[in-house]
Amino acid sequence: MRMIERRLLRLNDRLAELREEETLVAGELEMHRHLHDDAARDAAVYDVPVERLNERDTSLDVTRFERALVRIRTQIEQVEAKRQRLLIRLG
Repeated sequence: MRMIERRLLRLNDRLAELREEETLVAGELEMHRHLHDDAARDAAVYDVPVERLNERDTSLDVTRFERALVRIRTQIEQVEAKRQRLLIRLG
């Protein structure tokens, strides 16, 4: 097997890993968005410091997972671009 083909196989494996991670992080993000919605509602209804603190914490969690998802999607784009360049060289 030629070096390009081996590199393509590694890139395909990496893409599979990244897509699985993307799926997991997207699911976690949705869960944290729901938790944040609940916390924001509770903070508005009860207007006590602990509820505002919980709302802030859940907001930070949502932001963290949104950033993680962006990073993963950027990595996917980069790996796909590398794979495309190798396919052109192979073709």
